[in-house]
Amino acid sequence: MAKVAIIGLGIMGRRMLMHMRLHDNFEPDYLWDPDPLACQEAGKLDLKSKIMSTATEAIELADLVYLACPPAVRETYAIEAVSSGKALFLEKPFGICIKDSEILLNRLKRYNVPIAVNFTQASGAALADLINAKKSGEMGTLIGVDIIVTYPNWPRQWQKDADWLRFRAEGGMTREVISHFLFFTERVLGPLKLVFANATFPTDPSLCETAVLARLKSGEGQPVTILATVGGVQPERQEFTIKGTRSSRRVSDFHKDAISEGENFVSLREAPKDPRAVSLKTQLDNLSLHMKGEANLLATIDEAFRVQQLVESILTRSGDIED
Repeated sequence: MAKVAIIGLGIMGRRMLMHMRLHDNFEPDYLWDPDPLACQEAGKLDLKSKIMSTATEAIELADLVYLACPPAVRETYAIEAVSSGKALFLEKPFGICIKDSEILLNRLKRYNVPIAVNFTQASGAALADLINAKKSGEMGTLIGVDIIVTYPNWPRQWQKDADWLRFRAEGGMTREVISHFLFFTERVLGPLKLVFANATFPTDPSLCETAVLARLKSGEGQPVTILATVGGVQPERQEFTIKGTRSSRRVSDFHKDAISEGENFVSLREAPKDPRAVSLKTQLDNLSLHMKGEANLLATIDEAFRVQQLVESILTRSGDIED
């Protein structure tokens, strides 16, 4: 049973706290956040855990450190954890500044401890099935990917407490949502390269993007198109479609897996009553394997850094990147 320190008790930290407590292989006993209110809310959720005086105190007592704090402050805790021989589970994005993240990546690799990043689709059935379909050839030749993300508001209602998500410095839907689909795409098609990008921002320079149009390509030339917008009275839409010459697959809202052979998309499986619980359970199952040194499906820090490079390029460049 792994003792866990959770650093950062916002929505993701509290969510992981609840699901780790339900898992047979984790005891999330040590918690810390600089915000007393966040600590208070976490304490109400889990009476077995203890709010520690400092992050260092929490890390010292743990076997595994889960970092759910904003990206800008993660490096200190990450290095403190691995240098103490603790396993490390990071929220994405891996970072914001490419130069700083490259330095962190190389520092983390010096330590022989389990490290992974929480891209929640990594261990899901949709990705596994899609990769198997690709290997078997049942989809025919894969010819490209379409990623569509639309929201009436950003951050979404359940994210309101994480106020940093609305700011350009660390937040935005490209880092928080599109990154998941870029990770998914690279697992299926291999490394991507940015061809074109245009991000639209509000007049207030502190706020994050409200629209993104981008085109990337795989090593084999398969195009990946991204269309993302915020605004208007509409339902949320999060959609990843990979197109084949025999059949195509669509993953909606991270868990609805469907297939088309030319007609409307048809669900491949019944949706779970609590998809988030299923997703986190499979992630934690794989995290347990990772801590034992066994094969697992979690995102590596190299994969997370590649996604970060693509995301930051989309946000900072405009127009054609190459011919």
